[in-house]
Amino acid sequence: MKITDIKSFPVWAGARNLFVLKVESDDGYYGWGESGVSGRELAVEGAVKHFREFLIGKDPMKIGALWQEMYRGQYFEGGRILTGAISAIDIALHDLVARKLGVPVYQLLGGRQRDHVPCFATSRYPLEGPEAVEDAKKMVANGWTVLRFGPGHPSTIANNNDSIPYEPRESIALTAEWIIKVREAVGRRVVLGIDYHHRLSVAEAASFCQMLPPHTLDFLEEPIRDETPQAYQTLRTMTDIPFAIGEEISSKWHFLPYIESGLTNFARIDICNIGGFTEAKLVAGWCEAHYIDLMPHNPLGPICTAASIHLAASVPNFDRLEDRNWDHFSQDEPNSSKHYFSDEMFPVQPTLEGDRYPIPTEPGLGVEFNEDMAGESFEFWEGPHLFRNDGSYTNW
Repeated sequence: MKITDIKSFPVWAGARNLFVLKVESDDGYYGWGESGVSGRELAVEGAVKHFREFLIGKDPMKIGALWQEMYRGQYFEGGRILTGAISAIDIALHDLVARKLGVPVYQLLGGRQRDHVPCFATSRYPLEGPEAVEDAKKMVANGWTVLRFGPGHPSTIANNNDSIPYEPRESIALTAEWIIKVREAVGRRVVLGIDYHHRLSVAEAASFCQMLPPHTLDFLEEPIRDETPQAYQTLRTMTDIPFAIGEEISSKWHFLPYIESGLTNFARIDICNIGGFTEAKLVAGWCEAHYIDLMPHNPLGPICTAASIHLAASVPNFDRLEDRNWDHFSQDEPNSSKHYFSDEMFPVQPTLEGDRYPIPTEPGLGVEFNEDMAGESFEFWEGPHLFRNDGSYTNW
């Protein structure tokens, strides 16, 4: 069996672009993959074109060897664009080989270790008003036990309006006020987290944590950027709230200090950024040795969700999977779509059952992409470019 083609599909999927990839073999099998470098999909496509030149004609069964060749085959190793491309190819190779063998992908990873994959829900309302409290109550009433919220701000960025400034000190005061009210509303048994999306400094993150009564938060996700582990070491001494870190991390070497030094309590590994299944399994094993559970980052399309489900099924140290399907259909409208992404674009995709995904049984990932819908649908998209009142830019 040989690889005969690698096709890239940067595609607009309603609210954002997705980078979908297909690997084909000479005996008619194929596999789907996805990259997680949102907003820079064309850069990933360029990297894939380079990899394609030497992957055509190679044996797709040699997944580990091909991963090493892609990673080490240039002088400048690693980086998020390259590992984003490697991730998509690696996931597609696993899908292809599993289809060839007639087994689900998790069988290539050691078999399944659980009967379903539990998820957490993210509120559609930032922590800046009573809507967040009401949404929390609704999620709990619908059976969710782990809830995540985004930070609030007096001049909300929910509409992606670049003309609205973002002031961290104003945000942490408002966010603290409303997460305390959410906790009061849902009680102690519900797990609560906040994703601050790297928007704070060490001092700002520490101030935010100090505003909260004990057991308000069960995890704080990505309060600061991850380039400097020493900054997290400093923040770790200033709060006892568990951290959930890792969605930006693109290699086991990058993850090393966060695992070895106990800087994260939940590994927010992104299978579409880290290097696919090959690298994700190595990081998962490392985390197990340090009693760190995976809480995979899953903000992309159905291929990322499917890959994350197979990863979660195959590891012992797993907490919850991020999900984005739960609130995109009405419990009261049986004819509404149960998927965030179009059923026409992804005619086969994972379907949430309550607060969990069932373990798939079909060969491969259990997802299909309609190539005919790709066409010329790519659109340039930017995340919010946040700036402060003084005009200086800050993190989104």
